[in-house]
Amino acid sequence: MKSMTGFGRANYENEGRLYNIEIKSVNHRYCDISVKMPRSISYLEEKVKKEITSHIARGKIDVYINFENNSAKGKNIKMNHELAKLYIEELKELANENDINANIPVTEISKFPDVLTIQNVEDEDTIWNELKICLEEAIKSFIAMREQEGNKIKEDLRVRIGEIEEKVSQIITYSTGLVEEYVVKLETRIKEILKTDVVDKERLNQEIVIYADKCSVEEELTRLKSHMIQFHGMIEEETPIGKKIDFLIQEMNRETNTIGSKSGSLEITNLVIDIKTRIEDIREQIQNIE
Repeated sequence: MKSMTGFGRANYENEGRLYNIEIKSVNHRYCDISVKMPRSISYLEEKVKKEITSHIARGKIDVYINFENNSAKGKNIKMNHELAKLYIEELKELANENDINANIPVTEISKFPDVLTIQNVEDEDTIWNELKICLEEAIKSFIAMREQEGNKIKEDLRVRIGEIEEKVSQIITYSTGLVEEYVVKLETRIKEILKTDVVDKERLNQEIVIYADKCSVEEELTRLKSHMIQFHGMIEEETPIGKKIDFLIQEMNRETNTIGSKSGSLEITNLVIDIKTRIEDIREQIQNIE
């Protein structure tokens, strides 16, 4: 199990080329990746996103990439001769008009704007292969933190689902005697109203059947227990389970609501409230799961 929140960082250097990558994420329904990187290597953005999506299923992920190329490899210096000549001509004319020395060092000419330019002819495959090394290390660090947070969430979920299982066991105990309790109350009430000890057993049995059918929560309890077994299995899966477990919690909540509406027992009603409270706690927790 992995949390959707995490942070990872990595650095890599080779032959004067420096790479620094940071990855961080927060909760999100889908996988939303934003990459900020220097314009000089922006052509690699889609490859970066593809590499991340091969490891991450969900989350709002921000990737920050810094790249410095201090290597002479792949760099050409180009002089704009025509522009340099224009500078020289204008400077000589200025010197003649003002009767000053017209000897202009070539190094001074090279300092004027756009006379000298450095062109980067970078090997795209080399840059990507080096960037990928740094990216994989950052992703590894990022996933490790998400797994660490995920394990904490898993332990918390185990405790909460265990509490629900305990409450369900208590409901089963209370629901077992509901019909017998109703029979006694109904028969006593009839005798009080009719002021007689003679009760129409056939009619009484009809009422008991109607009540038993109305208040029976056996099917709901069976499904709820099945959902809890599934829950235990899901949190041990290695694949992303966030969406699946969210749906399962909705089903558990539905069965719990039905149990509460069908039962006329105060004890069961109180237990249902406790279960719904813990289900809501679980629902909040699983919003952090990938």
